[in-house]
Amino acid sequence: MFSGVRALPAFILALCLAACTTSGIKVGDTGPFAPGVDRRGEAVDGVEVGHRLIAAGEFELAIKSFNRAALNRGGFDGEILSGLGTANLGLGRLGQAETLMRRATTEFDPLPEDLNNLGVVLMERDKTAEAIATFRRAFALDDGESTLIRDNLRLALAKSENSDTVDSNENRYKLVRRGSSDFLISTAE
Repeated sequence: MFSGVRALPAFILALCLAACTTSGIKVGDTGPFAPGVDRRGEAVDGVEVGHRLIAAGEFELAIKSFNRAALNRGGFDGEILSGLGTANLGLGRLGQAETLMRRATTEFDPLPEDLNNLGVVLMERDKTAEAIATFRRAFALDDGESTLIRDNLRLALAKSENSDTVDSNENRYKLVRRGSSDFLISTAE
């Protein structure tokens, strides 16, 4: 038993030395290290990164990305303000989200997506009448093509007509992204 304990350090040393050989590591032109950053490459737009971060649920990082995009673009535009509002909504900062969404829809030509997202914020703040008007405006601008906006309008109308009979599981308002994805925000239960 005592001789087995003496053999253990020699065995561990042999394993360590075997692992240190370069036969298992492919060494390229740069060595065994990961390639560096291509500084001549073109960066991804900060707004696109912000939308991806929102989709991943990383709202704080999304806010930083949208602010960086505003610096790169020389100021805030409707898309950046709407993205910031969406990220703040995801964090539960309803007052900030409403302010940013209102700026996005009043200072710039409102898009149906922006109006829809403002309507979602208004619903979250229990401003149902104003939310319905906002959803109707978004629906009209979109020519009724977006099923997400139609569904949000339908839910808001149902809530205003008879709030007692609306199932709380059905109250799920959808944020619309300017792009290929949509976001789902659940109402507080």
